[in-house]
Amino acid sequence: MPFQIASHHRVFAAFFLYAFSMGGLYPRLPELRAQLGIEEGALGLALMGVATGMLLSLTFIVPKLSDTGYRRQLLTLLPLVSFGFAFAAHANNALALFGVLLAIGLVLGVIETIVNVEADRVEFQRGKRIMIRAHAFWSFGFFGAGGVSAIAAHVGISPTVQLWGTALLVLGLTAMLLGGYEPAPPRQGNDTTNPTATPNWTLPTRGIMLLVTICASALLLEGAGLDWSAIYMSDVFQSTPAVAATAVSVVAFSQATTRFFADHFVDAFGAVKVARILLINLFIGTAMVTWAVHPAVALGGFALIGFGASALFPLAVSAAAQRTDRPAHLNVAAMGQNGFVIFLLAPPLLGFIAEHLGIRWSFGIALPLIVISLLVSHRLGASGKT
Repeated sequence: MPFQIASHHRVFAAFFLYAFSMGGLYPRLPELRAQLGIEEGALGLALMGVATGMLLSLTFIVPKLSDTGYRRQLLTLLPLVSFGFAFAAHANNALALFGVLLAIGLVLGVIETIVNVEADRVEFQRGKRIMIRAHAFWSFGFFGAGGVSAIAAHVGISPTVQLWGTALLVLGLTAMLLGGYEPAPPRQGNDTTNPTATPNWTLPTRGIMLLVTICASALLLEGAGLDWSAIYMSDVFQSTPAVAATAVSVVAFSQATTRFFADHFVDAFGAVKVARILLINLFIGTAMVTWAVHPAVALGGFALIGFGASALFPLAVSAAAQRTDRPAHLNVAAMGQNGFVIFLLAPPLLGFIAEHLGIRWSFGIALPLIVISLLVSHRLGASGKT
C-alpha cells in the first residue's frame, strides 16, 4: 500500500530511487570485468552504452514524452532500470553488455526528464525551491547504492545476486513511496504544447546553450573530481590508497551536503548570486589543486571543487524548465543532452591532458572555463525566449 507523503517528498524519493537503481553496478565492475575476461578499454567502451542510450532518448524519445502520462511512465520505468542492470550482470561479452546498457540508457533519458520537470512543477506549486535538494537525494541514492555494493562484496555476495536483490527492493520501494504519485500541474505559460506541433527531436536553443555554458565547468570538474582525484593524490604526492580514496569521498560529501542546503540560500539571495559564489569557490578550489604543494592543500581544493560544482547544473536545469520559449520537458531534455555530451567527452579528454601535460592540468584546464561561466552567469535570471 503506498504511503501518503507530501509531493516534494515524492520528488526526493524519485531522485533517490533513480540513482539507487543505477548505482549498484559500478562498484562491482572489477568482478564483472573478470567475469567477461576483457581489458579496461573494452569495458570502458561497453559502459558508454548508458550515456549513448540517454543521448538518443533525450534527442528522439523525450520530445514525445507529453503524449502519455508521467505517472505510468515513472512507476514502470524506475523498477525496469534496476531489473535492466540485473540483466547486465549476466552479459557474457562486451558487446552484449553495451547492448543492455544502451537499452537502459534509453529508459534513463525519460526518467531524467520526468523527475527534473516534476521537481520544477512542485517547487512552483509550493512557492519554495526544491530542485537542488532533489539532486542531493540523487547523490545520496548513488552513494547509498555504492555502500550496499561494498558491503555485499565484503561478505561475498555475488554482483548478480546483489543486483537482483536491488531490483526487488526498488520495485517494492517504488510501490510504497511513489504509488500515490500524481503529476503536478504544469507551470502556466511555459509547460504546455500543441501535440501536433511537437518536434520529432530535441535541439538546444541559444538560451539553453548559454545555460550549458554556465554549468559546463562544473560538470567537467565534477567528473574530474570523482574520476581523477584518487589518481591525482597517488601520482602527485604518492599518497597511500586510503588517503587517495579520501579525495573522492571529500568531493562527493562536499557536493551532496551543499546540494542538501543550497535551496535555502537560493531563496534568500537569488540564483545568480549563489551561482557566482559557487563559481568563485570552484575557481579557488581548482587553482589549489592545480598548484598544491601539500596533500592537505589538495584535499582542501577538492572540498571546494565539490562545493562549487554542487548546485550549478540543478540551477541551470531549473532555469531551463522556467523558460517560456517551448515546453519545459524539451528544454530540460536539451540541458541533459549537453550534460551527457560533456560527460562522454570528459574522461578521454582529461586522460589525454594528464598523459601529455600532467595530472595537475586535468584540473587546471577548467580555470578559463570557470571565468567564462562567471561572465554569463547572469543568464540564470532570464527565463524568456532568447
